[in-house]
Amino acid sequence: MVIKRTIDKETVKDLPKAAFPGQIHVVQTPWEAEKAVAYLKSCPLLGIDSETRPSFTKGQIHKVALLQISSEEHCFLFRLNLTGLTLPVITLLENPSVTKVGLSLRDDFMMLHKRAPFEQHAFGIQDKSLQKIYAILFGEKISKSQRLSNWEAETLTEPQKLYAATDAWACLNIYNRLQELKRTGDFEIETNSNVL
Repeated sequence: MVIKRTIDKETVKDLPKAAFPGQIHVVQTPWEAEKAVAYLKSCPLLGIDSETRPSFTKGQIHKVALLQISSEEHCFLFRLNLTGLTLPVITLLENPSVTKVGLSLRDDFMMLHKRAPFEQHAFGIQDKSLQKIYAILFGEKISKSQRLSNWEAETLTEPQKLYAATDAWACLNIYNRLQELKRTGDFEIETNSNVL
């Protein structure tokens, strides 16, 4: 596999769309959160992401509204604006035996700390563009059409649910692909004289 160092937006735009293929579960009560965590803590590896209601007013900042945690088969959308950051979820985030993978996790955790204090144990990929990393590794695009939608809406739409689940699951896919490439060594980095 040849790994490109970068990819332009026009190329990404023409790629087929990636979508989470598993089951999506919306978690709206502390009891549902407890049930979801009982399943998630049995998974050795999870993808994680969060969504915050966008603010179009200067100085107005919203708390994280949605925390997405995904295994290969199931993605749980925790509606933190309804439940808060419950103790079972905090316990999962703090659990060092479950690897949590995400993009720009430092930013996500900084926002989650505004809901409740906890000591996270996770692996983060520093590049901020999930879309570009995914396109380079899989030749598919991640749609960003729902990014600025209202994550505190009374009911999440189907496109919002799929977008949120795909983001968390994509982090898991990226991690697994990188681990596989590291294990097999079956890749080369594209050489480009324009790149320093």
